[in-house]
Formats: sequence, structure tokens, C-alpha cells
Amino acid sequence: MKRHIIWFAASLLISCFVQMNAIAQHASLPAKASGPRITFEEKSHDFGDIQQGDKVSYTFKFTNTGTQPLVIAKVETTCGCTATHWTKDPIEPGKTGELSATFNSTGKKSTQRKVIKIYSNATNPEETVTIVTNVLTASDKQ
Repeated sequence: MKRHIIWFAASLLISCFVQMNAIAQHASLPAKASGPRITFEEKSHDFGDIQQGDKVSYTFKFTNTGTQPLVIAKVETTCGCTATHWTKDPIEPGKTGELSATFNSTGKKSTQRKVIKIYSNATNPEETVTIVTNVLTASDKQ
């Protein structure tokens, strides 16, 4: 009889441990957000050295990793020297879109870091991407 009680107690203890472990693992998994979600392949691009007056462009690609269509409402830049174009149509879940940024280095010099803010209907409604470059002037060539 004593063996049966010990065996039962050990089985109960192991069962509780297994259930607690399963609950802990489930709790640590991120819940998939309901609604659209914008996920960028890259959030920063460095053009390296460019010459003053150069115009450089880069296209950031993103995916709607959410569950509903994604719509970008507006995009803001920190400077008039950066122009943007983006996918205007709703992006269905699992589909991709693009945000192109063109930097005009006229009148700029040294390191330039431009932040681009993206506003959308996503569960992460404000995202940012960044372009960086080092603008060399004619005096830097000497």
C-alpha cells in the first residue's frame, strides 16, 4: 500500500511539472496581433561616401505580417532634402510593399542621418527607417 501511495505521489508531481512547463512555454510565445502589421526587411541603409550634389536613392521593402490589409496613411521626413514614394494601395496580409527614399546632398556636408517616419493603420502604427551617408565636398578631395 505504501508503494502505491509513493508511486501515486510521484506520478502526480511529474504530471504537475509537465503541465506547468507547458503553461510557461505557451505564455512565452508572442501572441499574433490581430490586424495589419508592417515588418521591414531592413530599417537602415548607409550609402557610404557620396559627393556633394549627388542624389542617391534606396528602396525599403516591407511585408504585411498581420491579419488584415495594411494602409500607409502618410510618410514624413526630417528634411526637405529627402523625398519619398510608397505603395499607396492596401497591402494584403503576406504581401509586400515598398518605400523609396531619395536624398539630395546639394548644400550638405559630412555625415547625414535622415529619419523617415511611416504612419499606418498597423498594430505598430508609427515605424521609422533611416538613411545615412557621408557627403564629401570639393575640399575633401585635396
